[in-house]
Amino acid sequence: MDFDDTPDQARLRDAVRQFLVDHDSELAHGDGAYLEEPGTDRVEGLRRTQAILFDAGLIGLTWPKDYGGGGGTNAQQAVVNEELHRARVAGPIGHVGLGMCGPTVLGHGSEDQKQRYIRRLLRADDLWCQLFSEPGSGSDLAALRTKAVRHDDGWHIQGQKVWTTLAQHSRYGILLARTNPEAQKHRGLTMFVVDMESPGVTVRPLRQMNGHQSFNEVFLDDVVIDDSERLGDVDDGWRVALTTLMSERMAVGGGGGELGVRSDALVAHAASRLPQLSDDRRRLTIEALGRVLVESLAARYTGYRLQTSVERGGRPGPEASAGKLTAVRVAHATADLGQRLLGDEAVLARSVEGDWRWATSQASTPGIALAGGADEILRNILGERVLGLPPDSARVAPRPTPPSESR
Repeated sequence: MDFDDTPDQARLRDAVRQFLVDHDSELAHGDGAYLEEPGTDRVEGLRRTQAILFDAGLIGLTWPKDYGGGGGTNAQQAVVNEELHRARVAGPIGHVGLGMCGPTVLGHGSEDQKQRYIRRLLRADDLWCQLFSEPGSGSDLAALRTKAVRHDDGWHIQGQKVWTTLAQHSRYGILLARTNPEAQKHRGLTMFVVDMESPGVTVRPLRQMNGHQSFNEVFLDDVVIDDSERLGDVDDGWRVALTTLMSERMAVGGGGGELGVRSDALVAHAASRLPQLSDDRRRLTIEALGRVLVESLAARYTGYRLQTSVERGGRPGPEASAGKLTAVRVAHATADLGQRLLGDEAVLARSVEGDWRWATSQASTPGIALAGGADEILRNILGERVLGLPPDSARVAPRPTPPSESR
């Protein structure tokens, strides 16, 4: 990807920048993703912001025109994202729909589903969630136990999901369920669209260590889903789920953006704290800040590289795991350094104007790291599917016989 704007991209950048200036008072702003509690008032403000951006052609720019998208390029979307980032416009509240659910519906849904769902998803008229993880199946997603049994009136769903982001605010979700308990675990799954207002759906928010309730547990008690809401073929849900997972990793780490507190905010924070530090601590802080900034650039260019691959006709693949790993690493290092710079004030961060974000971001990054696959899972994917290394011996080697059993 060429990082210099073409004439068309320069004109687009100027137009986006002017639009954001003209509409600044109408848009929600924020210092970084995942930092503010997604309460009802905040969610509604973010929905209005996403609708304004969509109506201006700044959301879904690369999506098909037939379903409300702009039919543009990833390079154009990168320009838009950079300007939104520069203007500190809050990220889309519909990020789960944009990054995971929408691509899955586009890739595997019927024409009727695409027409009914995609434009409203892009505009945040409807928010979406992803119903994958369960209490007993997180990283081993294919071990899920939620059942879907077909009857004359549709599929009856029974089970429980957990860590479902923004489920309490979502109208729809994509649900992975087991439809063939006799098949191998990867081959007996099917994907559905579920109306979150259906009878039998119960959502319970979970309080996290950052104080937020972004995640939820969802109970499905004989929820009926019409067969027309199936995504893909029966028992072919694992292939559909791979589209979701690859899109999620691309969305989290493949856009060239930043998670948590922005690195430029860290620079300003460090500059205000450096005069208070001893010479040794100042030197160590500057070195740590330099490493964070270098890694931030690496995360950005890794994202751009993935975008270039997609731009050339590729699909999000296992390489997206590298972008996600890098982005989370930067988010964690940024939050950690920002919190350390507070010194003794860190324990009072919630009461210090503006500095609450460092503690919040530090407490949020473990959850971000788990989204789309834990770090260890992503490293295995990169090793085996990108670098061609043999499988992790810890996962394939036979269990050694304990001394007490060898006698």
